[in-house]
Parts: sequence; structure tokens; C-alpha cells
Amino acid sequence: MAEQDRMEGLYQALIQRALEARESSYSPYSGFAVGAALLCADGTVYPGCNIECASSSPTNCAERTAFFRAVSEGKREFLAIAVAGGPAGKSPEEFCPPCGVCRQVMAEFCGPDFEVLLTDGKSIQKLTLKELLPYSFGKNNLG
Repeated sequence: MAEQDRMEGLYQALIQRALEARESSYSPYSGFAVGAALLCADGTVYPGCNIECASSSPTNCAERTAFFRAVSEGKREFLAIAVAGGPAGKSPEEFCPPCGVCRQVMAEFCGPDFEVLLTDGKSIQKLTLKELLPYSFGKNNLG
């Protein structure tokens, strides 16, 4: 029970960091603000937010922002990511799962048991990467 309580506390803290990261979102076109908080194996947390551009192609999701920040600083082992999203200026009211591109980035750096935590502002939904992306494309597909 103590381990479960510790993990619940850790998940709550990670969700809070994602909610805080969401406040930095630059989303003037969609009005949809997303924050993420990536937990590394060494306990470091990297926040990320979505960043939009008028020309949609260079737009970057919160999850990828967090991963790219961590990887650019040499991190390669990850335990979980928390994601919170919804209309800018409002608290999340629904779960905001990662897009397909973000799921594929997660598959590049994480195993199938990597935990993805979603919040609707009231509760936490915990999924594994395998549940979100059962047939990922990876290094093994390159022959």
C-alpha cells in the first residue's frame, strides 16, 4: 500500500507540472493549450507546452517539446509522461491523449510499459504506450 500511495503522489505531482507547463502554451490559432511533464528515470522532470506557428507544419506538441528538451540534454531513460490539454484559459474538462506523431516519438525512446497519464482536471487516467500505440514503427522495422 505504501508503494501505491507513493506512486499516486508522484502521479499527482507530474500532473500538476503538466498543468503548469500548459500555462506557457503558445496557441493563438487553435486556442487549445496543452502541457506535458516527462519523468526521467533519474527523477528529473522536463515540462513542455504546445507551440503553434501560422504555417502549421512547424507547430510542435507539448509531449514532443518535453521529449526533445530531455533528449537534447542527454536523457535517454523515461518512466512516465503526464498530459493536460483543453481550451486555453480554462481548466481541462476532458482527457487529452497524445497525437499519433507524439506516440511514435515516445515509441522511439520508451518501451511498451511506459506510462502515459492523462487528466480531465478531476481524475487521472493511466495508460501504457502499448495501449496507445499497439503497432508502432521502430528500429526493428528497418531491417
